[in-house]
Amino acid sequence: MNLSFPILKEYTYLNTANSGILSTNLAEWRTQHDEAFTAGGSIFRMENLPIITDLRNNITTLFGSKPENTYLVQNFSVGFNILLSGLDKSHRFLLLEEEYPSVSYPVISTGFDYHSITIDEKLEENIINAIEKFKPTVLAFSMVQYISGFRMDDDFIQKLKTTYPNLLLVGDGTQFLGTTTFNFEKSGLDALIGSGYKWLLAGYGNGYAFLSDQMKDAIYAKNKLAELPTAPFLKGKDHLSMCFEPGHLDTLNFGTLNESLNYLASFGFDRIEKITQRLSNQARLELNTRGLVPDWILDRKYQSTIMSMPLDQNTVDKLAAAKILCSPRGTGTRISFHYYNTEEDLNYLLQVLDNHR
Repeated sequence: MNLSFPILKEYTYLNTANSGILSTNLAEWRTQHDEAFTAGGSIFRMENLPIITDLRNNITTLFGSKPENTYLVQNFSVGFNILLSGLDKSHRFLLLEEEYPSVSYPVISTGFDYHSITIDEKLEENIINAIEKFKPTVLAFSMVQYISGFRMDDDFIQKLKTTYPNLLLVGDGTQFLGTTTFNFEKSGLDALIGSGYKWLLAGYGNGYAFLSDQMKDAIYAKNKLAELPTAPFLKGKDHLSMCFEPGHLDTLNFGTLNESLNYLASFGFDRIEKITQRLSNQARLELNTRGLVPDWILDRKYQSTIMSMPLDQNTVDKLAAAKILCSPRGTGTRISFHYYNTEEDLNYLLQVLDNHR
């Protein structure tokens, strides 16, 4: 594994929730891409445009979205803002407190009516109560919370969609997609939007937006009344493509996502899930015995690969000195485990924590 990811030789990397790492194979592919671009210019560009189609087909096959409902965006923030711009301003949003700023800020700053609820052991009950009282038309949330690692319950999402079919469910998949097997069409979600630089290990500048048929019908109603441009190079684009994919799509960044997906798929997302869940569950139990993870988190059916520890600055400094990479988030220190992490990584973390308590 270290041969593919040189940084693992130098650090105990518990920071995928901040940034995934780039493999040597991907770095080599990117170098070859730019060398060919340098040599070929516009010839290279035309010959490599099929990369975009390949990626769209690849990501929809892997994650169960319809190709015609799948758009390639530069990152979550771009995709989510495009979605919001297409929604009527009469929509009412339900948000979670301590949500990722790229989820909450654009909703609030755009002027949508909204209500926020606390994340605790009664979250699902709190959501139902808020839906009944506030009557939202959209629930927007991170599938995995970036600070605490709290993961939304898959069964609960499906139940919500069945119980409130008109409620649009919008998920941020950045801290989620790549950690488990997933089928968008069966999820109950109306949109899953995310960036590829974390758990998909695809570097920066690439992302995705999966939409349900219901969401497609709900957005950009006025745009659909206008005639589409007839320029030959825009052939095949629909009205939503013109909104989510305006201008060029970079074959380097999106090609990197495609290459990374090919590798991760060959390794197996089910295998990745087994490795990361085993290690993350073990970490939660160990940290819970040390008072660093609350009891109620352990009882949840669906768990993420992220957790947050309330550490003093001295301990944080000791982790840095021990070359354990993690991130300050909220009032805690966040760690995360991907498939390249090992039990030795966890044991080393526990050893450093125990030596400086």
